[in-house]
Order: sequence, then structure tokens, then C-alpha cells
Amino acid sequence: MTTQAPIWRATVLTLFPEMFPGPLGVSLAGRALASGLWELEARDIRASATDRHRSVDDTPAGGGPGMVLRADILAAAIDAAEVGPERPKDRPRLLMSPRGRPLTQVRVAELAQGPGPLIVCGRFEGVDQRVIDGRGLEEVSIGDYVLSGGEIAALALIDACVRLLPGVMGKEASGAEESFSEGLLEYPQYTRPQLFEGVPIPQVLISGDHAKVAAWRRAESEALTAARRPDLWAQVPGKVPNRASRQKTPKNKTDG
Repeated sequence: MTTQAPIWRATVLTLFPEMFPGPLGVSLAGRALASGLWELEARDIRASATDRHRSVDDTPAGGGPGMVLRADILAAAIDAAEVGPERPKDRPRLLMSPRGRPLTQVRVAELAQGPGPLIVCGRFEGVDQRVIDGRGLEEVSIGDYVLSGGEIAALALIDACVRLLPGVMGKEASGAEESFSEGLLEYPQYTRPQLFEGVPIPQVLISGDHAKVAAWRRAESEALTAARRPDLWAQVPGKVPNRASRQKTPKNKTDG
């Protein structure tokens, strides 16, 4: 008797549960959500508040501007979210934070292969460090900039994971041949019309020679990565030295 694999579930702790599913409710992610290929649970941190004002924050110890999410309230919200027989005990606990480790496609793939994360969305000046340490929160960043809260970052992370789940994307190759799948940026894409504003599709792409197409795409990916993301290019094994900028593809010969 085959046992059905548990459904991938993202649990989000937020002060604004109404922000979910948001864009996750449309397109690929939305159709997959409606089909039951994954589940989303948005929980209000304020539900764990203990006073009549449903307070969740307080002034930072040592002084300074803004407010900080209280450790006791957030810890109670995390603990309440982990109650239930369907909750995996080893699921990742993430905190969306600009000081976290940058989110990579490798980490996204790892998260997509697991049971689904619990994601804490910070607000104000941040989260009491004691709950980060005490509840084992992994801080994750989606870029070197500051948002008003972690919700938009959580949406981005969940979307990146959901598209890798079995049955979500139409063709598995769509997930394999794209940016970061081999540590490189994706090569340029073209489609009809064959001639647009005097610029043709590169001849190699309509040659029918699959080996040449693959070589052209690899070279373009390497050149783009070297020019735009030297940090990624430095980590690519067997890279071509001194490829610092993308070479222009020669135009097809046309009459006139």
C-alpha cells in the first residue's frame, strides 16, 4: 500500500494575514493552491497577545527609535502554530530579515523538497533576539534593501518554492533551464516575429542544430553572468577567463 506524500504547506505568522494569499492566489501558484497541490496558512500574531489592546511590541531596550516585536508574544504565536498532528516537528522556521543570509535558488530547492516552512514576518525595528535564538529562527534575506515588513519577502520566497513543487509547472524543463539553475543567469530568449523592428532572431536559434543552440545559450549565460553578477561568476567552475561582457550576436543578413 502506497503512502501519499504530505502536502507542502507554508505557515506564515504576520500582523497582516489579509495580505495572503495575495499574488499567490493567481497564476501558477493560485491554480496549484486551488487544486490542493500545496497549502497556505496565514496566522495573526496578535491572536497571541495577552492584553485587551492586543499589544505585540514594546520600546527597544537601551533606547532608540521604533518598536520591537516582543519575545513572549511571538514565541507564543510560533508555539501555537506548531500544535497539531499534521505539523512536522523538523520543518524550517524562517524569519524574513534584511540581515539574514541571501536567499538562493539552492536554498529554495531545499525548501521545496521539504514539508514547507513556518515563516515569521517581522515589522517595526525587528524581533527580540531571544525568540530568534530560543525558537531557532533562520534569518533569510531577499536583497540588500529594507521593506516595511516581511510579508512581501515571504510572498517571494513561497512563490519561488511553489513553482518547483511536482505538478505545478507544465514542463519540468522549464524549471531546470533558467536563471541560477547552474549558478548562471539565464540566456536571452526570442520568439516570433522572426524580424522585429529590423532586428532578427539570432540565426543559430533557428538553425535546427541543437548542439550549436546549447553552446550559444551557455556562452550567453556565461557572458551575462560575468558582466552583471561577478559575485556569481567568481563561483562558477570551469568558467571562461576574461569573459566580462556579453558579445553582440551578429545580425542576420537581410535585403535592403
